[in-house]
Amino acid sequence: MPDEKPLRPATKDETIDTLSFALRFNGKKRTHSADEFMATLMAKHLAEHLELAGYVIMKKPPAGPHDNPGLWYPEKPK
Repeated sequence: MPDEKPLRPATKDETIDTLSFALRFNGKKRTHSADEFMATLMAKHLAEHLELAGYVIMKKPPAGPHDNPGLWYPEKPK
């Protein structure tokens, strides 16, 4: 796909934030099995382990603004 922007390595902070979010939420619903402190602590531990193991996590650049082409507007009556 020629229009896609290249991936870039995710920073350690981005990896920690993403892992922490995944540990605290299931989709958009908050899980009650791990509080924010514990999730952040575990995310830091996982990120350090992934880095030491040689993993590189890639991240897409943010999507630009767009129109909603799926939204249909009926024609105005004449």
